[in-house]
Amino acid sequence: MKVVCLSDTHDRHAGLTVPDGDLLVHAGDFTGHGERDAIERFDAWLGTLPHAEKIVIAGNHDFLFERSPREARALITNAVYLEDEAHTTTSGLRVWGSPWQPWFFDWAFNLRRGAPLKAKWDLIPEGTDLLVTHGPPMGIGDEIVSRILRNKEHVGCADLLEAVERLKPRLHVFGHIHEGHGVTVRGATTFVNASSCDRAYRPVNPPIVVDL
Repeated sequence: MKVVCLSDTHDRHAGLTVPDGDLLVHAGDFTGHGERDAIERFDAWLGTLPHAEKIVIAGNHDFLFERSPREARALITNAVYLEDEAHTTTSGLRVWGSPWQPWFFDWAFNLRRGAPLKAKWDLIPEGTDLLVTHGPPMGIGDEIVSRILRNKEHVGCADLLEAVERLKPRLHVFGHIHEGHGVTVRGATTFVNASSCDRAYRPVNPPIVVDL
């Protein structure tokens, strides 16, 4: 199975060349600020892609999914939308999707570190093959460089890392930290930061394809 991984397209999806595959995964932030028309454009674009199955979660920019979840979910017609939910693909791949990340200014799907986030990761069931979250785990694809201090900092979630190390999914796809784009293999899990845009919101990073 070829899994095509995307994230953080920020309404700039038209500038991407998306390779064919069996399953398309988008790990959130497909809009600028969760505008209804941006969601509609994104869903229409999804409908032009040839992948047999598509899975989408929201990110911190996709406000409508937090503020008016029923309205927002109804706009996604060309993919399976997951929000703390499981889905099994036609090939039997067990998927869990969740949009949360450590508190980040006043954006959507923020939770405090510690117990609030851990409670979300505790929902992930045993036997999950593919985990899709918007934010990264601590220390993997989560490094930022401060524009003021010029120092590097890891901003991922430690409780998410603990959950992944316990559950050992075959693939963990995320985004959120644009400069963390890339692939890391640790133990039984392949980690993919699939952020399509760079820090300046230019769609410069190609989708990442993983063979499962």
